[in-house]
Amino acid sequence: MDDALASLDFFFRGIGVGAMLILAFTGWRSAATRDAKIATLLGGVSLAAWMMTEADRLWAAFGNSPLVMIPAYPISGAFWLFIAVMFADKRVTLATLSPALALFVTGFVMSYSPKAIAEPLWVLRNAAGALLSAHAAYLIALSWRGDLVEGRRRLRAPLLGIGALFGVFEVGIAFSYRIAPNRLWLLFDVGEPYGGLFVSLLALLTAMVFLQARSEVFGTVRRPEAVADSRAEAADRLLLEKLNAVMAAGGWRREGLTIGELAGQLEEPEHRVRRLINRRLGHRNFADFVNGYRIEAAKARLGDPGEARTTVAAIAVDLGYGSLGPFNRAFRAATGETPTAWRRAALSGSPDLQTTG
Repeated sequence: MDDALASLDFFFRGIGVGAMLILAFTGWRSAATRDAKIATLLGGVSLAAWMMTEADRLWAAFGNSPLVMIPAYPISGAFWLFIAVMFADKRVTLATLSPALALFVTGFVMSYSPKAIAEPLWVLRNAAGALLSAHAAYLIALSWRGDLVEGRRRLRAPLLGIGALFGVFEVGIAFSYRIAPNRLWLLFDVGEPYGGLFVSLLALLTAMVFLQARSEVFGTVRRPEAVADSRAEAADRLLLEKLNAVMAAGGWRREGLTIGELAGQLEEPEHRVRRLINRRLGHRNFADFVNGYRIEAAKARLGDPGEARTTVAAIAVDLGYGSLGPFNRAFRAATGETPTAWRRAALSGSPDLQTTG
């Protein structure tokens, strides 16, 4: 690498690292939710450390300190957690933290192990990184249509989707480098100038967007908005009445119900229905809105002695779930218990009843 290219690499990489650290600590001190704070801090610090340690000269400027390397170990898991929390509304739990924790532990072991152990760990870690990046891209695409947060919807494809796919691309480069290390296209590795430029610009753009401090993106807990314009208020009130009527009539029971289908039933533009559910009712995604009706109906049926012999699977299908698995996950997310455990507790006052799980 010539001096001019090296200087440019230092310059842009420094901007990207700084942007990620500012995002990480600003997000931590913001009014964001606990989950968003943790995901942003972990993701920002890990990405900054990864960008530094992948560039040999930059890392050497810090004396190849392990204090810089350690935060870089969980990068793929930290990025996946960031996507899962910010775009799929996942919670930060031991389960969602486990990919980052596993990569942290294996990275530490790999760095201080003989080659016979380090090489297989390197392969496993990079394969896991590719899978996590691919799954992050999947999460971005999967929940796009049902996302009720307009600012967040606009971020998906142009920014975070590209970032997730770039993660997969980087792993492919890492593996190919072991086979043919002298090929020109390997300059797009994140440790080389062109790859460093791309990821630095991506980091800068991400920080610029998120540092606008829009509560809708960070998931800040907020109350439903009031509408200042009287005509808009009247229109929203009328639409809300229509929405409540459709849902009260059991519109939520339809399996696979989408925001587009609901807007069609209401004979309203999809974007208007999306905005109403988000800003007036406080929901961030459509599945959460529909599940609110389904879980309440499920609790009523599970706690009804007359339904004690109806299987949980039958109730799930009747309430609009395609199978038992999604129902179990939605019910547990809403109540903290499985449907079977909730039913058992609800019917505990009638020991003679025999429930069916």
